[in-house]
Amino acid sequence: MKLNRILGIGLVLLAQLAITSCSNNDGESVDPNAPLYKTVLTNVSQDVITKTYETMNTNSQALVNAISNFTIGDEAELTAMKNAWMATREPWEKSEGFLYGPVDTQGIDPAMDSWPVNVNDINAILNSSGDITPDLLENNNEARGFHTMEYFIWGLNGTKTAADFTVREKEYLFAAAQNLHAKTTQLYEGWIASGGNYQNYFITAGDAGNAVYTSQKTALLELVDGIITIADEVGNGKIETPLNGNNGGPKPEAEESRFSNNSKLDFANNIRSIQNIYLGDYNGVDGKGLTDIVAIKNATLDTNIKTKITAAINAIEAIPGTFTSAITNNRPEVQNAQAKVAELQQLLDSSLKPLISNL
Repeated sequence: MKLNRILGIGLVLLAQLAITSCSNNDGESVDPNAPLYKTVLTNVSQDVITKTYETMNTNSQALVNAISNFTIGDEAELTAMKNAWMATREPWEKSEGFLYGPVDTQGIDPAMDSWPVNVNDINAILNSSGDITPDLLENNNEARGFHTMEYFIWGLNGTKTAADFTVREKEYLFAAAQNLHAKTTQLYEGWIASGGNYQNYFITAGDAGNAVYTSQKTALLELVDGIITIADEVGNGKIETPLNGNNGGPKPEAEESRFSNNSKLDFANNIRSIQNIYLGDYNGVDGKGLTDIVAIKNATLDTNIKTKITAAINAIEAIPGTFTSAITNNRPEVQNAQAKVAELQQLLDSSLKPLISNL
């Protein structure tokens, strides 16, 4: 009898311990998937977001070098500049699904990617008498960044030749590239552990002392809101305004990246930024992403999201020719791409966000 009583007490204690292990100090139940959430937040912040910024920072230095090496009249070196610009542009567009943290709070986004450029301000700087330096451009977002450089490299109509450059334009372009590299460095260092360590806010989400993300859910919702925002921007801004911005007709001057005819790739890479966050993958590395959470909660939804991401990318890439031409000559294909992006946005907003909100 005594032995049975001891065993009974032991079973009660074990049951109490099990209950305690499923609760936090505030008496609230702890999600048994919390370790998975931490893995997702760690991987996405370190191996997707921070690595994307690392790629951009590395490529922006190569862009500085390509401009420095450019000789006026050398078409091969002009091609090298164009390729370096596009190589830097790619990871930037793949980062637009996570425009939070330093890129937002430190004003880095408008410093790098303001559109449209202000040709009057650019000409005023070109015609000034002093040296054109990175610091001179620091307070004028419409006269620096990707699109100012694009304007100089390709020209207003995209037909600029290497012989068309002036010494002053190269000086401006070099200063703009240095300024851009400074911003990519600031952004990358804002996330890495040895810098501002913004990634740690995601890794430690829900821990005591984390004032940015007081729970894992709030951090996961930041990821979700980021990808919803870029889906909305692509469909209802980047595509819609050039397609219908002139009283329902084409407005080509509203097209972003029109000097380089890089718009379709920009849009596709924006959707790839959604894909990278959702899958947790970047640059060939297969990690944990939102898909790993959704799959255990609603496998059908997980499949649908991945299908719609792929459909949106494919529809954008299927637009014939340049986007400039397509908004006039291939409107049904552009409208189809816009519709596929809208379908993705609607699914993320109506199904993914509620699922994460109810974790």
